Amino acid sequence: MSGNKSNASPDTTLFVHKQAIVEPGAQIGKHTRVWAFTHILPGAVIGEDCNVCDHVFVENDVVVGDRVTIKCGVQLWDGVRLEDDVFVGPNVTFTNDRFPRSKQYPDAFLKTIIRKGASIGANATILPGIEIGQNAMVGAGAVVTRNVPPNAIVTGNPARIRGYTSTVEREPAKVVSSAQAEPGKPVEIIGGARLYQMPRVLDMRGDLSAGEYGKDLPFLPHRYFLVYNVPSKEVRGEHAHKTLHQFLICVRGSCSVVVDDGSDRREVVLDDPTLGIHLPPMVWATQYNYTTDALLLVLASAPYDADDYIRNYDAYITLKAQSI
Repeated sequence: MSGNKSNASPDTTLFVHKQAIVEPGAQIGKHTRVWAFTHILPGAVIGEDCNVCDHVFVENDVVVGDRVTIKCGVQLWDGVRLEDDVFVGPNVTFTNDRFPRSKQYPDAFLKTIIRKGASIGANATILPGIEIGQNAMVGAGAVVTRNVPPNAIVTGNPARIRGYTSTVEREPAKVVSSAQAEPGKPVEIIGGARLYQMPRVLDMRGDLSAGEYGKDLPFLPHRYFLVYNVPSKEVRGEHAHKTLHQFLICVRGSCSVVVDDGSDRREVVLDDPTLGIHLPPMVWATQYNYTTDALLLVLASAPYDADDYIRNYDAYITLKAQSI
């Protein structure tokens, strides 16, 4: 159908431009605006208060949440799912078949899921079967070949993580400066996490740094592990602990640690073997941007317990809310 009426009830205040086509059977929520030269097929589901701009094509097996913006020149193919508050920039390209052939169709098209609040910049390409996490940002022209974690900022071809978002609109996570740290004066980061400047002894025979429980270390370690030989494109961590405390020192090279308390994020660059970060229970932490020579030492307050891990970010947000 075309015009400014829809298959929904007349009081939905849906607007459809007279030069747009909405096929019978398409479901479109109230207060949504569909602009000129857009074509929406019968099985598509589009939520409330969306803005579907000119020259957008929406196939049948497509689900779009509420308050979604789809800019000009975008095609949403079968299998695409856009959750609430997603932004899709001009000419973003979605795909749903890894090995497309003319007149040959897979039994089922791969699902591509863009989680709540994520944004995709102009001319980005999203390969099939990808999940882009909640509040993530995909830069203009990026080619996304693998899943994007929640809150990550990715750019390039292939897309790589360049940073993490904060809850402040249009800004990356604030970086906590190591210059703020002084011996014996931990720097508050977020969610109870702290940055420590460990004692340093300079000597012509070689430098030394050490720490003592009760003086420099905030807990008595019962376990340690080392993270090394991490390709720079990889991300480590991406979890929280229910009861475990951790203390991280990058004893060689450098890496970045993003600390998330469920409301906001901060980033710390561990680029000196005398810098340590204390991660208390119920903070979500991610390590990324490892140098090729990075060696990360992690001290833990208890033996390994798989049940102490929270590995799903949505589950973490739920548990965090329950603990407040």
